[in-house]
Amino acid sequence: MNLIEQFRDGGLAHALCDAIAAACRPDRDYRLMEVCGGHTHVIARYSLEDLLPPQVRLVHGPGCPVCVLPAGRIDLAIGLALDRGVILCTYGDMMRVPGSHRATLTRARAAGADIRMVLSTLDALRIAHENPAREVVFLGIGFETTAPATAVALKVARSEALANFSVLNNHLLTAPALRAVLGEGDETTLDGLIAPGHVSTIIGTRLYDEFAERGQGVYVAGFEPLDLLEAVLLLIRQINDRAPRVDNGYSRALTAEGNPRALAAMAETMPERRGFEWRGLGILADSATQIGEDFAAFDAERRFDLCYEPVPDPKSCICADIVRGARRPEACKLFGTVCTPDDPIGPCMVSSEGACAAQWRFGRHRLAPTAGAVAA
Repeated sequence: MNLIEQFRDGGLAHALCDAIAAACRPDRDYRLMEVCGGHTHVIARYSLEDLLPPQVRLVHGPGCPVCVLPAGRIDLAIGLALDRGVILCTYGDMMRVPGSHRATLTRARAAGADIRMVLSTLDALRIAHENPAREVVFLGIGFETTAPATAVALKVARSEALANFSVLNNHLLTAPALRAVLGEGDETTLDGLIAPGHVSTIIGTRLYDEFAERGQGVYVAGFEPLDLLEAVLLLIRQINDRAPRVDNGYSRALTAEGNPRALAAMAETMPERRGFEWRGLGILADSATQIGEDFAAFDAERRFDLCYEPVPDPKSCICADIVRGARRPEACKLFGTVCTPDDPIGPCMVSSEGACAAQWRFGRHRLAPTAGAVAA
């Protein structure tokens, strides 16, 4: 038996489910948010919701960086590729995410733009070296998980005096998004958070102490079925005991301090941005990063004098509600009709971490008892 199989053991899963059922009080509901889109996909893939008592409600959160990026930021990247003649390098998730008027990087490439999918920032640096007469822009996206790789690229570019490389920075910070979600009021009142394991390997667990202090238990979970079932069980016990705290259920990968070297690289290259617009959450203070003054020469927004313009989401698309946990994918009248993975309207149907993509891919929407139900 390998390590992964141990975290998918059916007997242990049933034992955990029995323990969850025994721990649930019959006189109350438990609303737990899985913050990360990776967790959402595991829950859907293994039908974990079907194994839980009815009073346990899992709520999708704002942990998919593609889903919370507003369309106006996609427009900036498309404009660079189409109108400025740059080589735009991006991770594959971004290719089909709609900007305004359903424009995407895929469609821009079909129209002649030079857009290249890369697996790492080092690939983008290599492309810059191979094309010294062209401007190469890396589309930086993601939470603290991917930001350190962008930070390293900036440091390498500066050390090599790479004159034709820059970054269109859209890296986001986890804690401000959670504060915004928890401040939504009755609509998204939560009892606990299942925190993302991979982000936490960078930021550590201490950052979540503030949420425990305000009454929400936090369990940092890995990405296997037993990780998530254990998270549910221990959060329910926290709630019953009225003793919210931060539990590290991913100790095989993370510590309370996180990764100091990665955090230092981010702090050196990309300090906090004063304000940044999120899909569904509006403009949040200190919720994203910007390229620092010492690396300004590699900031695509400054190099190309870009000006962000907010644009409205597609009519009837409820991705904004989904990413803040207010509604479920099956509540959207576009879901599975005009919005499918083959022809997505909103980012939640595109991204590999999107809640709509998870519901569709694993057929969960076919089991929904009341299409249109709110997540509460």
